[in-house]
Amino acid sequence: MKARLLTALVALPILILSIVLPLFLPQFPQASWLFIAIAAFAFIAGLFEFFSITKKLELKAVASIAYIGAAAFFVAFVFDAPKNAPDLLILTFALFLMLVLATQMFRFQKDFSKLLTGASVTVFGVFYVVFLGGFLVATRVGFDAILSSKLLLFFFLVNFGADAGAYFVGKQFGKHKLPPKISPGKTWEGLIGGVLFSAALAALASVWFFPELPFKFSIPLAIIMTIVGATGDLAESAIKRGADVKDAANILPGHGGFLDRLDSLLFNAPVLYYFARFYF
Repeated sequence: MKARLLTALVALPILILSIVLPLFLPQFPQASWLFIAIAAFAFIAGLFEFFSITKKLELKAVASIAYIGAAAFFVAFVFDAPKNAPDLLILTFALFLMLVLATQMFRFQKDFSKLLTGASVTVFGVFYVVFLGGFLVATRVGFDAILSSKLLLFFFLVNFGADAGAYFVGKQFGKHKLPPKISPGKTWEGLIGGVLFSAALAALASVWFFPELPFKFSIPLAIIMTIVGATGDLAESAIKRGADVKDAANILPGHGGFLDRLDSLLFNAPVLYYFARFYF
């Protein structure tokens, strides 16, 4: 517990600074790049951890090609391709898929039965970590500095609030397990606690710094994000359970690895982006 809190005390101020820095330095567009740099580092680490997990299952991804594809998708999101150039995303996917299949074709000449699994885990890793997470980068660059900062503050406040609510309520009152074969430590009581905490923080956000997002939208959005985030958490738990590992890594004391922190965020990144795109 102490390690978990100490890690949060170190990491959270850096994350918050990267989000709010453009508010204090509006004359410097480069201020938004701190968040983008942190996102790039987190995605690289998360992708590395994902491939470390798949190695335990003897699923041989071609990591070098995966990182090339990841970089291409990341750059596309830096230019807000979902809005400005959706065809660019489709082209990136097509080229990446062709590159993966071409390289895997030569790689598995001795045993073509492994080609499909190698290609699949390579593509899936990039889409799971970088494509989903890239919508956070698009949120950072796709809206003006003030709105993007508020959106990201709301995003992390709700997600971390849901996580904290689920943890503390589940630990204190949890009795009825969510799918125990996937994650035996998670309970329905914890999920309800996460919903209540995130809804309360969403309401606080509307009053405190985000009046453009009234209660009638902020609270339902928070509830949806909590449920979607819990699904992402369970999905990552299922991946780890398949590889018989408790945490994706041990780089973050008390929190496991980067992938363990990204799981709910990755599922919610497209939710935030497209809500903001249609609402604002």
